[in-house]
Amino acid sequence: MTRPPHTAAAPPAFRPWTTRRRELGEGLRHTGDRLVTVDILDGSLTALDPAEPGDGEALLRLDVPLGAVAPLAGHPGHWLAAAGTGAAVLAPDGSRTWLARPGAADPVPSRVNDGCCDPSGRFWFGTMPYGGERGLGRLHRVDHDGSVTTVVDGLTIPNGPAFTADGTVMYLADSAEGRIDRFRVRPEDGRLLDRATHVTFAPDSGSPDGMTVDDDGHLWVAVWGAGAVHRYAPDGTLTAVLRLPAAQPTSPALVAGTLFVATATIGLVPSPADHPGSGPRHDGRVLAAAVGASAPPTHPAVLHPGAPGVPSDTVAARPSGGATPTEAP
Repeated sequence: MTRPPHTAAAPPAFRPWTTRRRELGEGLRHTGDRLVTVDILDGSLTALDPAEPGDGEALLRLDVPLGAVAPLAGHPGHWLAAAGTGAAVLAPDGSRTWLARPGAADPVPSRVNDGCCDPSGRFWFGTMPYGGERGLGRLHRVDHDGSVTTVVDGLTIPNGPAFTADGTVMYLADSAEGRIDRFRVRPEDGRLLDRATHVTFAPDSGSPDGMTVDDDGHLWVAVWGAGAVHRYAPDGTLTAVLRLPAAQPTSPALVAGTLFVATATIGLVPSPADHPGSGPRHDGRVLAAAVGASAPPTHPAVLHPGAPGVPSDTVAARPSGGATPTEAP
């Protein structure tokens, strides 16, 4: 069970888990034995030890933006990734098999952003305009056959999504609009229903970024520009505000009672440094603090044998039920 949230009188003590500063650190995921994180703009993927601080192991680097990854079930070393302007299967050597590149058809230059898998192994990822043009961001879903469907449009900077343990609820942030929406998910085919506003951020109070759902169903949200992580009850009530020594948190992960948070340096002026009188700054580093909450490891991506990019020498796990690509209303 999760302990009661920290209050201002007893804030958790965040410490730097890495020394390296990432320009746009994102996509922090617990894969079961390690944490993985990306630097979106330089296309790098790094594995970190959740038990020991350090800069970890560089796994691969692409020549396109890398938004987030999920391990490919049944195929060690392979990843399903939000990359470039779409989704691809990445082999251990960094080679890729494209599933689709929906962002390539956008009327302005676009790239991928955050992404993750639901409990059935479908992979969901966002694309967004580089210039922040409103309404041109979208959410896409990769189904078990490798097909890619655009399921939500009219966004600007999609972040997340995050899913409840049973896969029936999805949270999706639009950072530019300061809003987190809640959807009901039909597990048998991934169809999204009953969209509703879950949390709205006041102007100049920061922007919701990456998210995760803990074992008790609470939503943890990195708040870009506010130097904080928020924790929300399932009804949307704010139950904790955890302050960080970094202005731009992007992605939280919960492992065995510890909260890890990826952060970014992009756009910060002056460049990140220790400022006299304000304590050490750790912009761009992964931070960690004991918070007494945990979450399941990230769900692996499940692609059926014969789907693009799936190696033929091993067999991926099949989910229960069917998987029919379906457009959201």
